[in-house]
Amino acid sequence: MKITATIITLNEEKFIGDCLKSLDFADEIVVVDSGSTDRTEEICRENPKVRFVHRAWPGFGKQKNAAAELAQNDWIFNIDADERVSPRLKESILKVAEGGAPCYRVARENYFGDRWIRRCGWYPDFNKRLYDRRECAFSEKEVHEALECRGRVGELDGNLVHKTYSGLSDYVIRMERYSTLAARELVKKGKRPGLAHLLFKPLFTFFKMYVLKLGFLEGGMGFVLSTIYAHYTFYKYGKAIELNRAEKELRRG
Repeated sequence: MKITATIITLNEEKFIGDCLKSLDFADEIVVVDSGSTDRTEEICRENPKVRFVHRAWPGFGKQKNAAAELAQNDWIFNIDADERVSPRLKESILKVAEGGAPCYRVARENYFGDRWIRRCGWYPDFNKRLYDRRECAFSEKEVHEALECRGRVGELDGNLVHKTYSGLSDYVIRMERYSTLAARELVKKGKRPGLAHLLFKPLFTFFKMYVLKLGFLEGGMGFVLSTIYAHYTFYKYGKAIELNRAEKELRRG
């Protein structure tokens, strides 16, 4: 079974080299870039398996589907630039044969800095990544896109190593972007959050990660992660309230 690995990129010179090295099992690698200004393109073009394509940014789901459409093979392994395929996962992928499930999920090994976070809901963090594009496609949301498939979902052995955040500064920078995109999705769905969401949603996020997902067993790091994700939840709903208010004022003229 021939496999095309797909990656969407934007200024990923720090990660893309190691990501590509872990994809030596792929028959082809399609990289769709949305305007990198660093060495991302240079690093990618050094790999003979890579087909590097420039494409304006339409949103996560649409960009990933566009990458799959460019593939020469129907079986796709989707991976982010800050992820790496572990040796055990590679072996599991190579054992997949035609006629099995149309889609396979994999556990992600998520890191905050140099630390693998096993609790707070961060592990096993299953994601569907290996799929037949004739049966599956990504939902075309701006953020938190999901792979939608017909038929059963298989499971691969081994972990997908994910260098999630290098530290607090990295998280804060990305939280600003992702909370904005998530707020837009809420508004698109017709959600009208109010003060109760600002009060209780962040509290529940903290309680879920720190208590229900056993974040307290991670020590101080569990408290930090639960707190910053509660902040993310607050910003997401706060921005949605602002967007709805601005939309209402526009309608008034």
